[in-house]
Amino acid sequence: MLMERTCVGLDVHARSVVGCVIDNEGGEIATLRLSPKTDAIVDWVMSLPGPVAVTYEAGPTGFGLARALAAVGVRCEVVAPSKLERPAGDRVKTDRRDAERLARLLRIGELPGVRVPSEAEEAARDLVRAREDARGDLMRARHRVSKLLLRQGLVWENSAWTGAHEAWLRSQRFDRVGVRLAFDEAFDAVLSVHARRDRLDAAITEMAASSSFAPVVNRLGCLRGVGTLTGFGLAVEIGDWHRFTGSTIGSYVGLVPSESSSGARRSQGGITKTGNGHARRLLVEAAWHHRKPYRPSRELIRRRGGQPPAVRDRAEQGNRRLHRRWVRLDARGKRSTISAVAVARELAGWTWSLAVMDD
Repeated sequence: MLMERTCVGLDVHARSVVGCVIDNEGGEIATLRLSPKTDAIVDWVMSLPGPVAVTYEAGPTGFGLARALAAVGVRCEVVAPSKLERPAGDRVKTDRRDAERLARLLRIGELPGVRVPSEAEEAARDLVRAREDARGDLMRARHRVSKLLLRQGLVWENSAWTGAHEAWLRSQRFDRVGVRLAFDEAFDAVLSVHARRDRLDAAITEMAASSSFAPVVNRLGCLRGVGTLTGFGLAVEIGDWHRFTGSTIGSYVGLVPSESSSGARRSQGGITKTGNGHARRLLVEAAWHHRKPYRPSRELIRRRGGQPPAVRDRAEQGNRRLHRRWVRLDARGKRSTISAVAVARELAGWTWSLAVMDD
């Protein structure tokens, strides 16, 4: 049970906000529609009998409202919508009911809150996710080019999207106007998105070297498969590593098996895929690098060159153990995709151990 006198639940949208107020002393409940502007909401909250606690669901409106409330001394809980349970028989959903439900859960202290990042962390996260969008756009643009050529009976037999492949693409000529225009537009889209991705890569590399994330990124870089882009992505997506332990960080990124057990029956399924999907993808991609025998590359030696002996030793243990994990899984006949996820789950624990070594 919370100690604040007033509990406020907000159903926040881009153009409207519905607030529900519960007075813990008198038990009165009031619901009203508010202006979506942050200053107006803060002024209204400050006019309520204090102390006040506020909650709203995380969404596309971001964390600006939570920071503004914290700045005036109001405790604000931002809730993960995916973790809010709803009764199976509840078939009526309105803004008013949602706001009241949030206020009641806040009153009894049963809200699964999320961590509110700082403005600097959110800005870095926006940059990383812009690069993620560019990666997806580039993949789709490349697929469009290759499938258009496939319909014309043209297939590149060697490694795709290399210098030789690009020269081959530029040499293609088509007699039919429709095909020629479609190919030119599709190929131009590939070049444009590729340039956008390169600009974002350069910006991330610069920020990773000069921001507050640099120490964590440098320590994570001692692991095989975790370069600057991967390390910076993990650093900004995880944020505060001290929230977790080596055994709990895997569940945060959705790399643990799902389970439906009751009594003596235990049933496990695929991974949960909950939490931060971007961090999960980075870990799985990095896990594939540990399949080959462990021979430190020049780039890996360069990345770990300026690190303390304790960091290098920890990373060395992790690199060797993760490769042995791959070997054991391959010996058991596991599919490589399943092995990659298992190694990624263990890799998450090793990244955590390196990230918190500043303590």
